[in-house]
Amino acid sequence: MSEAIRLSVSGMNCAGCVSSVEKALTGVAGVSLANVNFAEHTATIEGDVSAQSLVDAVRSAGYDAAEMTGAEDESEKEAVELAYYRKLLKMAAFAALVGFPQFIFGMAGYLPGFETGGGRAFWLGIGLLTLVVLVYSGGHFFSGAWKSAKNHNANMDTLIALGTGTAWTYSMIIIGFPDLVPPMAQHAYFEAAAIIIAFINFGAALEMRARGKTSEAIKRLIGLQAKTARVVREGVEVDIPIEEVGLEETLRVRPGERIAVDGDIIEGGSSIDESMLTGEPIPVQKQVGDGVSAGTINKSGTVLFKASRIGKDTALAQIIEMVRTAQSSKPAIGRLVDKVSAIFVPSVMIVAVITFLAWINFGNGDQVVTFAIVATMTVLIIACPCALGLATPISIMVAVGKAAEFGILIRNGDALQQAGKLDTIGLDKTGTVTEGKPSVTSLVTLDDWSEEKLLQWGASLEQGS
Repeated sequence: MSEAIRLSVSGMNCAGCVSSVEKALTGVAGVSLANVNFAEHTATIEGDVSAQSLVDAVRSAGYDAAEMTGAEDESEKEAVELAYYRKLLKMAAFAALVGFPQFIFGMAGYLPGFETGGGRAFWLGIGLLTLVVLVYSGGHFFSGAWKSAKNHNANMDTLIALGTGTAWTYSMIIIGFPDLVPPMAQHAYFEAAAIIIAFINFGAALEMRARGKTSEAIKRLIGLQAKTARVVREGVEVDIPIEEVGLEETLRVRPGERIAVDGDIIEGGSSIDESMLTGEPIPVQKQVGDGVSAGTINKSGTVLFKASRIGKDTALAQIIEMVRTAQSSKPAIGRLVDKVSAIFVPSVMIVAVITFLAWINFGNGDQVVTFAIVATMTVLIIACPCALGLATPISIMVAVGKAAEFGILIRNGDALQQAGKLDTIGLDKTGTVTEGKPSVTSLVTLDDWSEEKLLQWGASLEQGS
């Protein structure tokens, strides 16, 4: 079985999208496990399968995907998400600029009615401006709903598109044919469509901002990796990217430099700062035959070592992958939420239809149609299942990221879920219950002891600890 493949997935807007992507991935021959993380917009796939076949499967489901292979992909993904974050803010601002003035002046009673040609012309202009909002600020909801419908699915985009689309269509009908409904029911809901799209886009931007912050732990770990390595080839030292270092190649590391890959010293000796791995503040003396690890720092002498583990096999790379896997993992409760989310949207649509029919059949008064449409739109829009699908993955990402900042590595989400049942915890000392960076905060002498004598004893004790 090949190693796990990671994909960056774009176009997912709700937990229902997760179900669609996972269904597409598990349908590929050779896939044994597909785990899609909505909060991180990534997919982790295990099995004997090619990355291209997985990408093709995701695209056939109406989404886009690309394989992630290293730190460069992480940086590229971060840049793309930053650009999209800014775009979401612009779309939200434009929708709010169109919607809120309508709401404010409408509540104050300053907007014209539909009785005159001038009033209808005014509202026609507002309707066309709101249509621009639906296309520019809400176009991705309608395209997402269409893609979902083509794949016989329904998701959050479906609810938003139906709700805002119904509000706009009903309002345009009122403008063109005001006599179809009683005078008291002649209301336009352009501001509702615009403001809803503004709020949802703004919420999506905040979600993306939070998601970016949770990946800081991985970025810091990646920052511990050396970018280049000095290899000795045919007696000549050459600086090359670490991706080009081969197994059994000889590398030289000078004082103050970061070790590029794992290996064994074949010449020289030095003290190596391994605090990023062990938490121990005191550099470790290394001689010929001792192992060195990528990401640690050479503090004193120059050494030659032979590469024994490179790329994804180094200890640092495995730690990074462990944190990444833990952030993407789903505990049992997360898998349950995904199952609920998969049937949530269709259930909401059924409730919306029942709501409309109930108002039409049992409502009273001239505005029964208006009330029926407003109630139906409310059910569709207020039920967007964003929180349902985001709560678990965002919680895991934040928890694992914060833990990694403090040097705690969590293997998977199930460990977090089970942690609430712990009653006994065994801890080592250095770097766990202490910071691993001892310092003298104060000095108190008793009897005839001098400060100098006390410091000598303290230094002697520290030397061998």
